[in-house]
Amino acid sequence: MARPRRRFASAALALLLAAAVGMFGAVSPASADAYYPIAGSGSTWSANAISQWISDAKTFGLPVSYTSNGSSAGRLDFANKLNDFGVSEIPYQGTDPLTGNADNSHGRPFAYMPIVAGGTSFMYHLTVGGQLLRDLRLSGQTITKIFTGQITDWSDDAITADNNGRKLPKKKIVPVVRSDGSGTSAQFSLWMSKQYKDIWCPFFDAKVAPGKPCGLTSNYPTFSGDTVAQGSSVQMAGYISAEYAEGAIGYVEYSYARSKNFPVAKMLNASGYFVEPTDYNVAVALTQAQINQQKDSDLYLTQVLDGVYSNQDPRTYPLSSYSYMILPTSLDQRITADKGRSLGAFAHYFLCQGQRKAGPLGYSPLPLNLVQAGFDQVAKVPGAEQQQLNPSGCDNPTFDPADPGSNRLAKTAPMPPACDHTGQGPCAGGGTGDGSAGNTGTGTGQGTGQGGNAGQGTGSDGNSGQQGQNGTGTGAVDPVTGQTVDPATGEAVDPATGQVIGSTRKGGSGAVGSATELAALRSESTDTTLGVLAAVELVLVLVVPAFVARQIGRRRGRRAAEGNGE
Repeated sequence: MARPRRRFASAALALLLAAAVGMFGAVSPASADAYYPIAGSGSTWSANAISQWISDAKTFGLPVSYTSNGSSAGRLDFANKLNDFGVSEIPYQGTDPLTGNADNSHGRPFAYMPIVAGGTSFMYHLTVGGQLLRDLRLSGQTITKIFTGQITDWSDDAITADNNGRKLPKKKIVPVVRSDGSGTSAQFSLWMSKQYKDIWCPFFDAKVAPGKPCGLTSNYPTFSGDTVAQGSSVQMAGYISAEYAEGAIGYVEYSYARSKNFPVAKMLNASGYFVEPTDYNVAVALTQAQINQQKDSDLYLTQVLDGVYSNQDPRTYPLSSYSYMILPTSLDQRITADKGRSLGAFAHYFLCQGQRKAGPLGYSPLPLNLVQAGFDQVAKVPGAEQQQLNPSGCDNPTFDPADPGSNRLAKTAPMPPACDHTGQGPCAGGGTGDGSAGNTGTGTGQGTGQGGNAGQGTGSDGNSGQQGQNGTGTGAVDPVTGQTVDPATGEAVDPATGQVIGSTRKGGSGAVGSATELAALRSESTDTTLGVLAAVELVLVLVVPAFVARQIGRRRGRRAAEGNGE
């Protein structure tokens, strides 16, 4: 009996191995075509966009992980070779003005690359008559005074003036600031140091870096007993939106307010209009950004935003900017050619197709000139595949085939309504998530046809037809999320192209991938092994029972024949 059992076991094992190899090939380490896992860290301002791109990249077998620990930490991680790429809203500063510590790459060769645009917004929590106020307007001077402790109550005369005489309840203002080294803090404080030096510089000298030249800070101080400090954009938005945070206001990238369906203040621009940081208004603002074009400079592609702050276009959101990826440009003990290939593929994706996800997430896509410059920067990464930009294949909402040198999003951006001009309004509604897409009015708007400005619905001031978002297709504005959606399916669509974006549904806030993809840490060889094990399990379930049944049937047949004397 032992010999038939051994033959049966051998046959079963051979069958299992043959089936496994037939389905998946021989068990082996990762093939030459597999993407090697890469990891980055840094900005929380950019994290929602990066998370979406990570989720997208995972679908084509590219494992990327990202830790949103703040811009300062991301720059330091890159310098210490603790990541494969960093992300920051500001370049290396040389020396941190607050701590005096070195803020440079420690000799690690690198290149900056803009990755996404957006607006630093002022998310707030204020109820009037039991309802969340959604149409707050604030001038830059008022904002600066709030975040330097000079305005402490929502009933302050300066806030009343910003809102055209409407008096808000007497309620304590709770400023919410970042407790970590933050690029958002840096962008916000840079703007104050440029636009409101007489308010900011005394505060800087007293609270930030006494005796140091007035400028930006990545480390915002808690300047009064009412100030609340939070460690990331997620924590900032979480605190402000909490039930107990009545009176709070903080600075976050617009994406975080949208994801919470919470309002942001309409900010006064140089043309006298109060506007929100929509993808259109940011695109308009950044047409006046100066980009360093010296290719041999460490500051190549970094931004100077003075022209943005003072942009006279009525559609401008003044606190608009770009975020950077810090790319390695030489091999070292951290970056290999395999990792460089993965990083290049990831960058080529988000510089091109990934940009169409920016608007629905609360960001603004890069224009053609920066996407082209980004492709040039990726070419410096060792191991990265060399690719030429094909604008027609990018499907970027800013690209205009009929006028390649222009920004289509900026050209088609709707004008703000008259009720959002100083001395008018404020517009009823017209805030984040109330059905107006951040432009005007109280009803639901529809943007149809080229340009999409033929909206429907009327604001309280009688200005009608401006809720519709720009686009070449037909789209309705979701009254909950403020996203443009397909009226037939409820799916979120790109307002510029009319195409479905991701898998967001009506009532959702947009598809956002995990900020840290733990599954991306698995190696390809592990995935292959798991695949083979799954195949073996399938064989065990489907093949072996039938094989065993046949063997048992044959043995029973032989015994029956022997019993009958055959």
